[in-house]
Amino acid sequence: MLMSRKEVASDARSPTAQRTVVLMRIDVFSILPEMVDHIVDQSVIGRGRRDGHLDIRVHDLRMATTDVHQTVDDAPFGGGAGMVMKPEPLFGAVEAVDPPRPLFSLSPAGRRFDQGMAHELAAFDGFSLLCGRYEGIDERVREHLCDGEISVGDVVLAGGEVAAALVIEAVGRLVPGVLGNETSIEEESFSNGLLEYPHYTRPADFRGWQIPDILRSGDHGKVDRWRLAKAIERTARERPDLLASRGGVSADEQAALAEFDIELP
Repeated sequence: MLMSRKEVASDARSPTAQRTVVLMRIDVFSILPEMVDHIVDQSVIGRGRRDGHLDIRVHDLRMATTDVHQTVDDAPFGGGAGMVMKPEPLFGAVEAVDPPRPLFSLSPAGRRFDQGMAHELAAFDGFSLLCGRYEGIDERVREHLCDGEISVGDVVLAGGEVAAALVIEAVGRLVPGVLGNETSIEEESFSNGLLEYPHYTRPADFRGWQIPDILRSGDHGKVDRWRLAKAIERTARERPDLLASRGGVSADEQAALAEFDIELP
């Protein structure tokens, strides 16, 4: 049984606890488990996994096959190109593990994955992902085993493994303790419906290109307003749809734009 976020945090505050641990369990079902396992064991997600904030379990769908060849696919009824993933091994693997729900199939027919959905999933104690391959999965898996579908975009992939890694990284970095610096989450792209403002680091002068003077002013309040204005400007230029979906620009944001003489396209 999975502990809730509140229960885990409370347990971590006991006298014997060494650190606060917020646990999210994510189960992945794939015929290429090593591929998924390798990707999610890297960088901040891998560190969050090793520190105990993320419990990521990758399962081989072939574990529930019964033939010597560990067959997970067969020809489609009615004819047609390619092969279809069989229902028996998929049902068998999921039922043997009894993973956290909801269980999502990664499919172009699913709900479009975005930062909003990442935040929704990050609020769960756990969820599971099913990676398809070949021409697709038997429709009975979608109807009677999965709780929903997720699409990572209008693209065709060989399978759901890369899509699963994308979902895990986007969600996992939102789990408290994984990223380390919670301010980074608050300021990154899409956190307030905007793209991020421009970033600069040393050297201040690179090949004659200078960083904006305001970043060396020491006036942190003004820097924050400039960053907000530049984020709005970049969003209006690159992703005007985001501005429209958030209801345009507020009065405070208009004031920030005016302060730095920024006119939107």
